[in-house]
Amino acid sequence: MALEIEEAQELLNAQIKPITETETVLLMDSVGRVLAEDLVALRDQPPFPRSPLDGYAFHGEDSSGATKDAPVKLKVLGKIYAGDVFEGVVGLGEAVKLMTGAPIPDGANCVIRQEDTDEGEEVVALYTSIAPYQNYCYQGEDYKAGEVLIPAGTQINAGAVSVISSLGKDRVEVLRKARVGIITSGDEVLAPGMDWKPGKIFDSNRAYIGARLMECGTAPFVSVHAKDKAESVAEEIRKAVEAGCDLVITTGGVSVGEKDIMHDIGDILGAERLFWRVRIKPGSPTMAYSYHGVPVICLSGNPFGAIANYEILIRGMLYKLTGQICWKMQTEDMLIQNEYKKTGGRRFLRGQAADGKVSLCGAEKSVGVLHALAECNCLVEMPQTGQPVKVGDTVKVYYL
Repeated sequence: MALEIEEAQELLNAQIKPITETETVLLMDSVGRVLAEDLVALRDQPPFPRSPLDGYAFHGEDSSGATKDAPVKLKVLGKIYAGDVFEGVVGLGEAVKLMTGAPIPDGANCVIRQEDTDEGEEVVALYTSIAPYQNYCYQGEDYKAGEVLIPAGTQINAGAVSVISSLGKDRVEVLRKARVGIITSGDEVLAPGMDWKPGKIFDSNRAYIGARLMECGTAPFVSVHAKDKAESVAEEIRKAVEAGCDLVITTGGVSVGEKDIMHDIGDILGAERLFWRVRIKPGSPTMAYSYHGVPVICLSGNPFGAIANYEILIRGMLYKLTGQICWKMQTEDMLIQNEYKKTGGRRFLRGQAADGKVSLCGAEKSVGVLHALAECNCLVEMPQTGQPVKVGDTVKVYYL
């Protein structure tokens, strides 16, 4: 009996053991990876009170009543740039010239911008009054020592890299990458780059699944094409699992023809069959096994059937496995801009979504027509009302 999509998802996700093994990588190699440790601040940031502008640091009380016509004059003790430190204490009637980012000297409690002075080098005239702690960046204003800045489990992006770099770290501990095996089958299938022959087609399934993995920074751990024999495919599955794959995906051989060899895999490997058939169009004959605790998902050889089932069934497994947000499915209800007359079953079509509306891509053509995929950014689930879909109906969109 065919499973509902949600039942299949639940069964498959139950097979997944989230990755716990870690590795240390260079900071710039960590983008897209999942942080394996809480990142804790070792010191305050900034580590000292600092100036937010070019100007003069002094006691705010000294500038009381200052105007351009009646300036207050202070003795300039010295000049400091960002990265320098003033060795001394600023007393009443004194100032230190400093640049943006420079530490505010001991004794000073504010900074006046240089445009509000005569920019004097030995004596400076202040043209306006400044309150204590005006233009004053406090020590620890960004974060305090001991504060958790980024928790474990966060997927690292450019912002996280910036924070980690501000801690002075050039390496970071992350979860290891997912190990996914891809095995295609079919004697009619040629690898891209081979010479075409009558009756043959080029392998697009392995390319699509591999590329989707790489979009999340994970190259396929195993990627092979097997002969159209159950023993050959079983051997490739065995090798992939022994190599350490967390998940194995196959395409082809799942229906009921003479060459639909995936039905024999369980007996050959001694694997437990989890299910065969899901209520989804295209690709309903999807099959799944558990082999030595590793899920093996056998997708249709039909290109769009394989794509639809990868997106709807396997992405959730990869999200649970890795915690990487890029694999989490994002959905949205939208208004459809096309009519669609076919009814029955949970049918997924290619679509282009934008601004709350979605248009079908190549909906009038067979699911085997692959080129329409290049222009779509989502899958569109047709409502199960038993009625044709009309322009303006609400549909559920699954972003690719």
